[in-house]
Amino acid sequence: MAQPGLESPPGHPHTANMAEDNYLSNQLLVAMPSLTDGNFSQAVTLICEHTDKGALGIVLNKPLGMKLGDVLSQMKLEPNDIVVGEQRVLRGGPVHGDRGFVLHRPGGEWDSTHRVSDDVQVTTSRDVLAAIARGEGPQDAFIALGYAGWEAGQLEREILDNAWLAIPMNDRIVFELPFEQRWAAAWKLLGVDSSRLSYVSGHA
Repeated sequence: MAQPGLESPPGHPHTANMAEDNYLSNQLLVAMPSLTDGNFSQAVTLICEHTDKGALGIVLNKPLGMKLGDVLSQMKLEPNDIVVGEQRVLRGGPVHGDRGFVLHRPGGEWDSTHRVSDDVQVTTSRDVLAAIARGEGPQDAFIALGYAGWEAGQLEREILDNAWLAIPMNDRIVFELPFEQRWAAAWKLLGVDSSRLSYVSGHA
């Protein structure tokens, strides 16, 4: 595997603020039961940026078979705490799986940070991982490799086709719940028992 390059994908600004009413930035995309694509089946995705040029998101509930210690060692970093090294790494999406994205609560000054909202930031520079390895990183941080990307108008079409449901960002889902509980929890916010969902959905 290539060393994760903590850098912004093409067209993704190093620092940017989306207007609160712009598109679906800082919303959660919840995969509909009928979405069977292996990358996104039962996925919960945080939309980090959405403009007229397209959208970028990080899948929040698809852990990889690797630990943070594996990523750190590839970057010649050594965690000073075994618990840090044992943290699970997420597959953030199918695009550029060699690029790392650290989702975290606000805090610290890093070389390349994108502010999703007052509650969530995404940092793509090496310094944040070095701080995490030292035990000095931001609160509630986790790393995802790769991202989900949509071209202009593509995400809107997929929502119209009932592939996704957009809901407000939920702090507990993004930072607190075990990964495997996040999809069901997103539906529970809507008052829906995910085990009773139909796997065939039509247009409203």
